[in-house]
Formats: sequence, C-alpha cells, structure tokens
Amino acid sequence: MTVSSGSAGWYLRRLSRMGPREVGGRAGDAVRRRRWRSAPPNCPRVTGARFTAVLPAGTFAAVPPDAAKRLIAEADRLLAGHVEYFGVVRDDLVDPDWWQDPKTGRRAPWGYAFDVPYRNEDAVGDIKQIWEPSRHQYLTVLAAAYAITGDERYAERVAEHLRLWWAANAPLHGVHWISGIELGIRLLSWVWIRRLLDGWPGVAGLFEDNPVALNQIWHHQRWLAAFPSRGSSANNHVIAEAAGQFAAACAFGWFPSSARWRADALRSLERHLRGNTFDSGLNRELATEYHGLVLELGLAAVAEADAADTPVPASIRLVLLRMTDALAAVVDNRLRPPRQGDADDGHGLIVDGAGTDRWASLLATGDAVFGRLAWWPVVTGTDVRTTLLAALIRPYSAEATAPEVTRPESRPAHFADAGMTILRGPEEIWCRCDGGPHGFLSIAAHAHADALSVEVRHDGVDVLADPGTYCYHGQPEWRQYFRSTLAHNTLQLDGVDQSVSGGPFLWTRHARSRVLVADTSAADDGGTARWGAEHDGYQGSVHRRRVELKATSRELRVVDEVRGPNRAMQLAFHLGPAIAADLAGSRAMLTWTRDGEERSAELDLPGELNWRAHRGEMDPPLGWYSPGFGRKEPTTTLVGTGPADAAALLVQFTTVLRFHG
Repeated sequence: MTVSSGSAGWYLRRLSRMGPREVGGRAGDAVRRRRWRSAPPNCPRVTGARFTAVLPAGTFAAVPPDAAKRLIAEADRLLAGHVEYFGVVRDDLVDPDWWQDPKTGRRAPWGYAFDVPYRNEDAVGDIKQIWEPSRHQYLTVLAAAYAITGDERYAERVAEHLRLWWAANAPLHGVHWISGIELGIRLLSWVWIRRLLDGWPGVAGLFEDNPVALNQIWHHQRWLAAFPSRGSSANNHVIAEAAGQFAAACAFGWFPSSARWRADALRSLERHLRGNTFDSGLNRELATEYHGLVLELGLAAVAEADAADTPVPASIRLVLLRMTDALAAVVDNRLRPPRQGDADDGHGLIVDGAGTDRWASLLATGDAVFGRLAWWPVVTGTDVRTTLLAALIRPYSAEATAPEVTRPESRPAHFADAGMTILRGPEEIWCRCDGGPHGFLSIAAHAHADALSVEVRHDGVDVLADPGTYCYHGQPEWRQYFRSTLAHNTLQLDGVDQSVSGGPFLWTRHARSRVLVADTSAADDGGTARWGAEHDGYQGSVHRRRVELKATSRELRVVDEVRGPNRAMQLAFHLGPAIAADLAGSRAMLTWTRDGEERSAELDLPGELNWRAHRGEMDPPLGWYSPGFGRKEPTTTLVGTGPADAAALLVQFTTVLRFHG
C-alpha cells in the first residue's frame, strides 16, 4: 500500500507518534509562523564586525598533493558549470536557477516559505534536487581551491553566487527557508567559505561589511532558534541545526543574540549528540550514512569551538571519539561500512574533490584528533578536510579530559545496544547481521523493514547486498520498495512488511528484535563464528535466524525458523550488481571479478521453497540496487516462495553460501 505524506490520514498517524510536549511545541511553532507572516523579525544594525576564526599559517602547505589535485580538478569542473546531484548531470552551475528542479523541469513557487508544499513533487519538483545546490557545499570546494592556489577566479565565482543567492532568496520567502537542516548546513558552509577566502581582498566586503550578508546570517540563526526539530523529529536534522547555529554564532558572533544562540546551540548539540548515539558509538538511526553525517557535523562544531576558544562539554568529544572507534570497527577491508537504513548522500562539510573516500577521510580525521588504536584498519587514501579540521581541533587526550574513558583494546564485533554484529572470515569475508531496534524515536524515520537481514561481502564486493535507498519524495512505489522487507536479505510472511509504514518517513508499528547469541571470537582461531536473533514483527509468528561463519571451509550457513501458524513465505537473497548468477533448481553459481581476478561461490538454497531469479522488474519493483541517492541499477534477486506444511507449527530451512578458493 502506498501512503501519502500529505493526506489527512497521514497527519493523524503522524500526530499519534508525538508526545504532549512535542504537540505543544509544534503548536507554538504554528503561532509563530502566522505572526512572522505579517510581522517578520528584523536584523539589528551591526557595526565593527570582524572575522577572526582563521586557519593557522601554513595549513594549506600541509594538504597532501594528490588530494589538492583532486580538489582543483573538481573546482575546475564546477567553474565550468558541471556538477552531478543524485544521478542528474547538470551543466547550469555557471548561472543556476535556485528554485528549478532539472529532473522534472518544475520550478518551486515563490511566496511565504511555510506555504510552499515542498513534499508535493507535482507542485514543486524533486525537493532534494532543488535544495542540494543551496547547501552551498560546491562553493566550499571553490573556496578551498582558492585557498590552495590563490587563483581569484574561484573566489570571484563564490562571491558572485553568494550575492545572487542572497538577492533571490529573501528571508522567510521561498523553498530554501522551510527546512532547518538546510539552513544549518548552509550556515556551516558560509563559515568555511569566509575562512577559506580569508586571503582574498574582497572577502570582508562580501561578508562582515555587507549588510545583505549580515541580514541573511542573522535571519538564518533567528530561524533556527525559533523552529528547532522537536520530539519524534529530533534525529540527524537537529544535529545539523545545532551544529550550523553553533558554528555561525562562534565565527559570526556579531549580533546582540550571538552569545545566547551559541550557548543554546551548544546545549542542544551536547544533548542530541548523546541522544542520537548508542553507548557503543553507533548512530541510533541505524542508518550508516547518517552516522557519517552526524560525525562530520560534530567534528565541524568542535573545530569552531576550538577556533573561537569556546569550551565544550567533555561529553561531546567523548561521543565523537566513540563514533569514530565504532566506524573503524564496522568497516570491511576496503573501508566500506554497512549499507544499513536510509542514505541520501548528505555531507556536513565538503572541501574535497571527486574520488575522495568519505569513510577513509573520517578515519584519517579521527586519527589526527583522537589517535588511532592498534586494531584500526590502515587508511591509505588522502583528503583535504582532515588537514583543515586538524589545524583547528585540539588533539584529544582521554587521560586529561575524561580519565574514566577506556577505548576498546581489540576490534569490537558485536554492538549489543545497536543489535549489529559483524562476522569476519578468511580472505576478507565480511558479514553484517541485523538484530537491532527498528530505527530511532517513535517514527523511526530512516529505518527499513530489515529485521534479521544479513549483508555479505568478499574483499569489499557486495555478494548478498543491502539494496540502498534510491529516493525519498515523489516516487512512492520506489520509496516503499527500497525500505520493504522483500527488498532485504530476510524472510517475509504473507506478503507484508515486518513493520507497518504510515508514510515515507513514518512507521506506526515497529518489529522488535532481540539477539540470542553473538559469538564472534571463534573465527579468529579458525573456528566458527555464530549469531542468532528473533523478531516479533509478524503477529502470531516468530521468525528466528541463526548464522554461522566457518573459517576453515569459508562457508556461511543461514538457518531460518518460523514458529506459529502456516503462512505464505518469501525468502529473498539480493546479489550485488557485480555478481553474475546461474540458478538451477535450488542452487545458484555466483561469479564476479575483483581487481582482474575471477572469483566464485555457490549458494545452496532451501529445497523446500520454489526459487526464481528476478532482475530489474518494474511492476512491482524487484531486483534493484541503489549505489547512491537518486540512482538505481538492475541486479539479481533470488526469491524462494512456498507455504509451510499446513500442520506444522515449526518450519526450518537452511541456506549455505560457500566461497571457492
């Protein structure tokens, strides 16, 4: 069933997931929006503003040459007007239309910001395509290119586009004044643009001596102070809002309210960083890309605090330390993290060119700021951002800052609070097992119905793959598919999801999972690593799954068990896009190439089910893989169907994946 996010039913379902405090806060927001329509706040007069949060001398000389080369190549593409957002190649960035969606050709309407129906693609277009350029992260790339080369063409383009944007997007009008995460990330971009252009003669006239810029900066901060994400929406959005507000209040502390904004944003950041993060260090949304986004935002906020000599609670650095150690723990041998939950390619700060590895960059920054542990994977790539952040952030000393903190002595493999377990085998076999909560907060906005799913890689190649996300708004059938149970490597009963969707970012009933066993140590000694879990998403039935990874035989065994009445079953295994499959009966031969070398495996499927291969099917969708937001490609999905024995209250079947030597 496709569920609209604009119907009366959706609003009722959404309201049902809010507590009294959130309802009261949102009612106050509605009153303020009505008041601002006729009596908007006014920016106070500012005199004597100066920017002092500059990078230390010699910072850019420390940027690795290959990282600088990638950055400059990217900046040159941008200067020529070429960019790609979410699978759409654009050549209009010399003179962009800030409200135009190039994918649908639609243009967002002008008017009071809170009247714009941004969730309605028929009226507005693809909102992600419209919002992304106005995060101004392409301008941070151009500004970084200026800082490294001194070529004023980059600085002049940045200044031209900022002035055009400010003129076209008056405060509280249009589509760019609707979402707090957009305002927060945009403020962070402006802080870095000002910092990176510091050597350019026109930079003061662009920022602190420019009444238009001051008005925009003030209104962004006033908006964020008035309309924070609340209650069931206080996920990664509130982190972006607080980080952007804090960064601007530190670096652009030119207004009467700056000290209050800075203090309030810091309190919010500290509270929500803790609230959004498990004690193990994994992000509570259980959506890996948002782990990366929150970590980037947190590091950027700490950089601003240290640049402004503003103390931050020790808990903030501790959360970021734990997040970094957790990231180091879960990546595979190619530094790829799990593909779990939603992913929209969102970044906190971009100053690097195409080809820079995001996760290697975060681990490199973690090494510079916190120090790497002996078990961390080796990072061989380079980036620009690590050099810039490390120039501002004071090195962390757990002994001095939080002496009670202990970091893992060996690589963690089981994260009990997040329900994530990583099984590792020989020849770089990597398997993620999911027995965790169904997302974060009452709406679990970025969760997928993927309880007990597995994700398997061999030397970094997706063998049994998580499908990804593909889209958010505008294509409800695809949004529904990519987060469905059938789209994941798990078992579906009676053709329905384990959890109940109430909209594209709303789940009204959450499957509850619990891990029964997680023994990951045996594989280190050539033995067998084991994991087991169950969930109650199908009322009246319990799905239990056991996974064993045998190191000596390079064999992964998955045993599924269903307790309860007879129900129709669909067991799905989604192969990665690099995998070719030859299915004969209940056996599939898998082949692929890695670094020019032929690899293979065989997948023995339960003979109790009838197996078919699906690839790139449209109605309904099945057999798809999304390598990034807005992009999808066909892949092979193996689905076994069949009713259980009508008399049985316990059904069990086994799948075996054997990797060849």
